[in-house]
Amino acid sequence: MPYKSATQRKPGVVVKTGPKKYAIIHNSISLYSMSDSVNKNAALTNRQLFFRHVAQTSPEPIGLEIARAEGIYQFDKTGKKYVDLISGFSVCNIGHSHPEVIEAVKRQSQAYMHLIVYGEFIESPQVQYAKLLVDHLPTSLNTVYFTNSGTEATEGAMKLAKRVTGRPHIICFNNSYHGSTQGALSLMGSEYWRNAFRPLLPGISHFDYNSADAIEAIDETTACVILETVQAENGIIKPSKEWIQALHKRCKEQKALLVLDEIQAGFARTGTLWAFEQFNIVPDILLLGKALGGGMPLGAFIACQQLMQTLAADPVLGHISTFAGHPVSCAAGKAAFEVLLENLTRYEIAQKETILKTHLQHSLIKEVRTAGMWAAIEFESFELNKKIIRMCLDRGIITDWFLFAPECMRVAPPLSITGAELISVCQEIIIAMNEVFAEKAT
Repeated sequence: MPYKSATQRKPGVVVKTGPKKYAIIHNSISLYSMSDSVNKNAALTNRQLFFRHVAQTSPEPIGLEIARAEGIYQFDKTGKKYVDLISGFSVCNIGHSHPEVIEAVKRQSQAYMHLIVYGEFIESPQVQYAKLLVDHLPTSLNTVYFTNSGTEATEGAMKLAKRVTGRPHIICFNNSYHGSTQGALSLMGSEYWRNAFRPLLPGISHFDYNSADAIEAIDETTACVILETVQAENGIIKPSKEWIQALHKRCKEQKALLVLDEIQAGFARTGTLWAFEQFNIVPDILLLGKALGGGMPLGAFIACQQLMQTLAADPVLGHISTFAGHPVSCAAGKAAFEVLLENLTRYEIAQKETILKTHLQHSLIKEVRTAGMWAAIEFESFELNKKIIRMCLDRGIITDWFLFAPECMRVAPPLSITGAELISVCQEIIIAMNEVFAEKAT
């Protein structure tokens, strides 16, 4: 049966075409199928093996082959140095290969790695990291359920909200991103990414971020409202303080749970340890991931013990996972969090945000939106953006675009980048823009 597009499979649904990702790989690189005639005795390069055996997420991956990483830099197999301007997508907030994180991984892996399914044994890395996290959170967020990833944290929070409230409906937002597993995908705020995988979960309503309609929709059937404290993939969109406080108040009135996703915004990315601190609210459930593991896979949803205990009975084992809270990941995450806490003042995030605003000025730029050490540089089109991104890559700067704002360049360097390094990076971006501008003028 021939392949049918998403729009063909579901007539009547208008799906806006997603952005075609910029090509980095050379045309001479082909995708091998199992039926390809290849000399099996010939040594294949890692690049060839990558396209032959590693499942792809897009037709045109960036395709760099990185040999090592340290601090704010990644180095390819030829030794070329790149500034990681996206921190592995907000994972490496303290930089790559921090010696204290490496030492913690070595120490824990020598003691033990996997022992048993999550929640059965008392494993020191889990216990100590959970304690460190809750010591730096409001008192109501005192119980941590570790997961393998941010999207699994989303899934756990959805189950917890339904279990606690006994209600069927979830409110979420357009241009939101909470992961791509079935439940998280149902929350995703774009039909382009949802449509090909329908049917998805029922009982989910999407509203515009910062809209009064979302507040009015919260009622006695609402299990929870899930939103990013700062919308990431929409190009760094902040909520108004009045709106998010009104949303919080309405949740309290209707006994619906407020779930804040800080998988990207957490761990000081926006200037405060947790982004919700800037709005004088506390969520019922907090979602964490990415930087949580210090470079290792780790996620978490965090709530009060009274809520979390509902997953342990009726049914017993209401939420389980084999590898969640892996001891090596927890050891790495705890070490990275300790480094972050020790250096938070020294990172001078507010001053570096000012550098971004001051030094990223050019006639090609429509707007620069920032939230601490996080920025979206908006251009007139995705086509222009991808040319500048490619030029930046040629100049040794790794950056990317946003899922729901492809006309915007992503800037999210490790928080450890110095002011001088950040100014230098901004200057390189401006040079890249000048080169693209010159090409455009000819």
